Amino acid sequence: MSSGYSGGVSDFYGGTNTGRSTIIQFPHCSALSDGASHNLHRRPTFVGKRSLAEFQQQQQFQFLHQQQQVQQGLGFYLRNVKPRNYQQACPISPLSPLDFSANTNITGVLSSGNPNCSAVASYLNQVQNSLYQESEEKMMNQLQELERQLLDDNDEDEDDTISIVTNNEWSETIQNLITPSGNQPSPASSTSSCSSSMESPPVSSPKQSIVDASTAISEGKTNVALQILTRLGHVVNISHSTEQRLIAYMVSALRSRVNSTEYPPPVKELQSKEHGLSSQNLYEVSPCFKLGFMAANLAIIEAVADHPSNKLHVIDFDIGQGGQQYLHLLHALATKKTDNYKPISLKITAITEFIDDRVKAIGNDLITLAKKVGVCFIFNVISCKITDLCREKLGVENDEALAVNFVYKLYRVPDESVTTENLRDELLRRVKRLSPKVVTLVEQELNANTAAFVARVKEACGYYGALLESLDATVDEMGRAKIEEGLSRKIANSVACEGRDRVERCEVFGKWRARMSMAGFGPRPISQFIDDSLLKNLNSGPRVNPGFTVNEQSGGICFGWMRKTLTVASAWC
Repeated sequence: MSSGYSGGVSDFYGGTNTGRSTIIQFPHCSALSDGASHNLHRRPTFVGKRSLAEFQQQQQFQFLHQQQQVQQGLGFYLRNVKPRNYQQACPISPLSPLDFSANTNITGVLSSGNPNCSAVASYLNQVQNSLYQESEEKMMNQLQELERQLLDDNDEDEDDTISIVTNNEWSETIQNLITPSGNQPSPASSTSSCSSSMESPPVSSPKQSIVDASTAISEGKTNVALQILTRLGHVVNISHSTEQRLIAYMVSALRSRVNSTEYPPPVKELQSKEHGLSSQNLYEVSPCFKLGFMAANLAIIEAVADHPSNKLHVIDFDIGQGGQQYLHLLHALATKKTDNYKPISLKITAITEFIDDRVKAIGNDLITLAKKVGVCFIFNVISCKITDLCREKLGVENDEALAVNFVYKLYRVPDESVTTENLRDELLRRVKRLSPKVVTLVEQELNANTAAFVARVKEACGYYGALLESLDATVDEMGRAKIEEGLSRKIANSVACEGRDRVERCEVFGKWRARMSMAGFGPRPISQFIDDSLLKNLNSGPRVNPGFTVNEQSGGICFGWMRKTLTVASAWC
């Protein structure tokens, strides 16, 4: 059998058939290629004889030639195979381990029954040991898998032939083993990869960047947060779109959180006259806030409608923020007097920490309007601690129908997260002891009290983003700018401050229900009449906008913008 290759594997096992050549044939088995799990089933068959001297001379020649070929990276295989065509540059898998156990020992194979083959066996074992020493275990696994895939026979009954791997093919295979083709980047791809790695990460949306900055702050990565805030500060403009104005307010709030020395957050400013005027403007022009006052008025009138004495006494804990509410109440009571032909008297007791000019001015305006519409009106202002609340201190008479009004007030009273006194719940319990006919509660629907910092930032983005959009549909630019000054202070205080400095501690209606229940109150159903009246009022203004919504949920009337609830009004007794 001639291979067409001089000095190759076929010549080593006999060369050209001269009648004296020795041909070594291996049986068809998988002992060498399959991890050597079985012994050879039969020994080699030797055909023909020659003298020992001739054999030794031929052996020496072949030994020198094979040593030269091995140095050049020539591969050889110990059994007959069928030629195979592979599409891959290197069909290697690291799954098959290489095993030089006794089952595949080449010495045992060649020397078995033929002492003349000991030199050949010795040479092959030298090659085997050299491969073992020069290669790491992973490389050996790859070589074994290469042998298995190249030498694996099918079960088809075809004549076996010898496959010779040329020097170039073996060199290419070794090169692929050292540097797999899949991991060799071309110069173009390398340049592209380097270029892409140098590019800046994609810029997220402004709102997501605000969340990222707050996350960095919560993790103590102030430098990262400042980089994000600086980048946002360059792209937002407070005079542009609603989203840009919101992001500008949030950037300012987070800067105060990071550096309160350079950017002090508002605390005392929330008690200033300017902030009070800003809040009053918000309550007057925003349907969601204005309708909250109206809902409270209607609940009060409905609750005392069947009272025998027509005397109504309202306790208010923050009249400075909602003086506009009682202007509407006086008009409503005047209408009720005309319908029932009974005189109605209204007494308002304003509880405040400081009796300032603003509270006095509100009282004077109410007295003037009461005279105008023909309602008997009494206005009292007292300074009283929560622990001193009682009917006698407040001047409540036995024949008066008592109503307590909490409109945008309780969220500013400290709770258990601020002080162990828990003034928020203590105030509710004290009010319950007054035995009021009705307690009205109106609050912003915002989870900004005990929520974690990052969650608070997300809540503020969603809530105030919707509120700013609603203002765009309600007021002109001049009026909106004054209101947003106050909103920016509310945002900054809610985000940047903690402890007693955080005045803005809004809660969602579900938490208010729980607090009212723990204080001993039960929900007072709001009639459909109130719901319909508020909806009619919403659609009767000069700037009707379908974005505003009014609906009843879980005992409260919800006012919102684009399906986002902004305020909730409820009644309790």
